[in-house]
Amino acid sequence: MNVADISKKRYTTKHYDKSKTIPAEQIEQLLTVLKNSPSSVNSQPWHFFIADNDAAKAKILPAILEFNQSRVTDSSHTIIFAVRTPLDEAHLHNLLQQEDKDGRFPSADLKSAQDNGRHFFVKQNSATPQTQFEWESRQAYIALGQLLFAAASLGIDSTAIEGYDAVKMDEILGLSAKGFKSIVIATLGYRAADDGNAHRPKSRLPDEQLFTRL
Repeated sequence: MNVADISKKRYTTKHYDKSKTIPAEQIEQLLTVLKNSPSSVNSQPWHFFIADNDAAKAKILPAILEFNQSRVTDSSHTIIFAVRTPLDEAHLHNLLQQEDKDGRFPSADLKSAQDNGRHFFVKQNSATPQTQFEWESRQAYIALGQLLFAAASLGIDSTAIEGYDAVKMDEILGLSAKGFKSIVIATLGYRAADDGNAHRPKSRLPDEQLFTRL
């Protein structure tokens, strides 16, 4: 199946089959996709909290709006996306050291250039804590898109969820003390037989309203 076909077949799952669990090997593939997702200046401002059992799902359920709760309880895995608040100097130093360890710098000059360039772009997007949070969130949504498409390529269904109480989620997971703030959730699993969304045709605006060739 080519990538266009995958995009045509993927849809937002409304009802999951609770009896089906994603194989561990495929979950590891999806976590690798999250790990390898691109971010501006390789800032990697994210952390992913994974609920893959009933106890973990029950723990976060009070933060999920009622109409989304079954998508958490019945799916195989739920992933909470969080970003750093703030994106501090310790994180930037850790990134640089990891890049150096991974052999990305053939010379000291390239290491310095990477460090200076990343600091420049972080500063450009950190006029206030809110603007920094918004910039980090945009990076995390790139990872979300990667995850949804990768899951579809493996025949795994998914739902992106913004219908939750972020303040309550952050409180449940103790994110403030850890220097994070949640921004979005993704559930992963397999559609239920009665998932009506599976049978509805995909609806998108026509090409002439979406694309302009320059």
